Amino acid sequence: MNEILLRVTKNIQERSRISREHYLQRINEAKTHGVNRQRLGCSNLAHAMAPMDDHEKASLSALISPNIAIVTAYNDMLSAHEPYKLYPALIKRTLSDMGATCQVAGGVPAMCDGVTQSQSGMELSLFSRDNIAMGTAIALSHNVYDGAVYLGVCDKIVPGLVIGALAFGHLPGLFIPAGPMPSGISNAEKGKIRQEYAKGNVTEAELLKAEAASYHSSGTCTFYGTANSNQMLLEMMGLQLPNSSFVNTNTPLREALTIQASQTILGLTETSGNYLPIADIIDERSFVNAIVGLMATGGSTNHTIHLIAMARAAGILLTWDDFDALSKITPLLCRMYPNGSADVNAFRDAGGMSVVIHQLLNAGLAHNDVQTIMGKGLDRYIVEPALRDNKFCYESGAKISRDTSVISSVETPFSHEGGLKLLRGNIGRSIIKTSALKDPDAIIEAEAIIFDSQEALQSAFKRGELERDFIAVVRFQGPRANGMPELHGLMPPLGVLQERGFNVAIVTDGRMSGASGKVPSAIHISPEAADGGVLAKLQNGDRIRFDVKAGEVTVLVDDAILSARAIYTPDLSHNRYGFGRELFASVRASVSSAEEGASIFDITGKERA
Repeated sequence: MNEILLRVTKNIQERSRISREHYLQRINEAKTHGVNRQRLGCSNLAHAMAPMDDHEKASLSALISPNIAIVTAYNDMLSAHEPYKLYPALIKRTLSDMGATCQVAGGVPAMCDGVTQSQSGMELSLFSRDNIAMGTAIALSHNVYDGAVYLGVCDKIVPGLVIGALAFGHLPGLFIPAGPMPSGISNAEKGKIRQEYAKGNVTEAELLKAEAASYHSSGTCTFYGTANSNQMLLEMMGLQLPNSSFVNTNTPLREALTIQASQTILGLTETSGNYLPIADIIDERSFVNAIVGLMATGGSTNHTIHLIAMARAAGILLTWDDFDALSKITPLLCRMYPNGSADVNAFRDAGGMSVVIHQLLNAGLAHNDVQTIMGKGLDRYIVEPALRDNKFCYESGAKISRDTSVISSVETPFSHEGGLKLLRGNIGRSIIKTSALKDPDAIIEAEAIIFDSQEALQSAFKRGELERDFIAVVRFQGPRANGMPELHGLMPPLGVLQERGFNVAIVTDGRMSGASGKVPSAIHISPEAADGGVLAKLQNGDRIRFDVKAGEVTVLVDDAILSARAIYTPDLSHNRYGFGRELFASVRASVSSAEEGASIFDITGKERA
């Protein structure tokens, strides 16, 4: 085992000792023998089984067989979640054949960041995660369930479901994916058309045609953003069936995997004799494996926020320093858009998670001695699902990449360090995605141009005011200011300027997510501008030194001058109302920093004071 990986794991364990003990104590108190509904009164149970058929009522009232909850994020507006409309019936039928019952315990909201991108609704996106966690808790609060399956794929949905599931850590739980859509036009071609549109060389109709050729059917979007990073993490944490994440939706193998997942959850319940609640699967090593997987695959920067919030739900305290230390020892094994031209279908065909997990375990860069829904050992995930004679089976998984342009090896990685990096400096602490940069050792020193929104930068670009070297400071985009929206609208104009030979970079307290690209971007600046951070003191013309290799972003202003400056406070009233934003005022007021997970929960699961 790598010594630094072991040291980081030990540091997390020691830092989390008290909060972890409190969490596990609460979970142990919630554990019971037999089916959970035995604790209900007759009236309670009658309500729970009222809509069931006679066979199901007989099974439920016998107080012997397990009853499984489905918590679903289904809607038919998200392409990734549309396939879930068929899952409850299939899961119920499978469990019924095995003598168990199943109920849709509740639905949770699922919004598409692709639809709300650069729209007012995006300011609810990050907050939807904790809303989903609370919705999951409401669904499971009926206490008639002996296990749960979670249906969710996309950005905030999986982290929210995980947080909710960990609050009910005494229940066995697993996640069932829906799979990606088939590949459309190449991501490289789509990106080029976006930039041509930003230049004014492509019409809106042509842009829409290209976008629709990329996002063209049911299933997860195929680029390696937060949604697909979620799926990778669930496998690294042992909460999803092996190599199941990237099997295409609406295929026979996809259906067989859903059946297999339904059978698996039943085998984890207390009545099976193999009781394995989710709290006995997830520990500090699980999160170390997740971070290593994130670095090795060049995953989404959003998980430097989400993993911290998810871990805290289990009493585990992660820091950005943990991410940074693990990134420095983790080779970048994958090239998927926006870090390359391939998509997740190409990743799957190259061997997918089987190759990644084998490479990491073989190099001592992941904990193998972890519990998973498949049993003890992450090496149980070096397999591939298949249908042989119409029967589901696992076959030996690929250990060496079938396409080294998509997945490399520990010996010949695309980079000797992971895809994310911690930046420090007198502006604050921030994250950068290095895996997509043209020059991962870039040093940019230039004057700052200050913007209070991405729309202001786009307008300045259209007016021709940005034809020079500069560092764009886009502030008041953090969780307390406006919900920390993703700022994808910055990339096309700055990408154009970069191609024209200008040295440009971004410094922001907002998010860029899995789509962070070739422009150096210091994101998630903490403390944020709205919380009195130095960002709120920066002025046009301040020189900023952005040193990717050294991991530093510094404003070159004398400390005494910087300290004496007043904190600029803009009018943020336009972020407070409309599109439901007024309903989230209490969330903005109580949310923690990005470095603390941008959450309204503390490590005990209670709301912040």
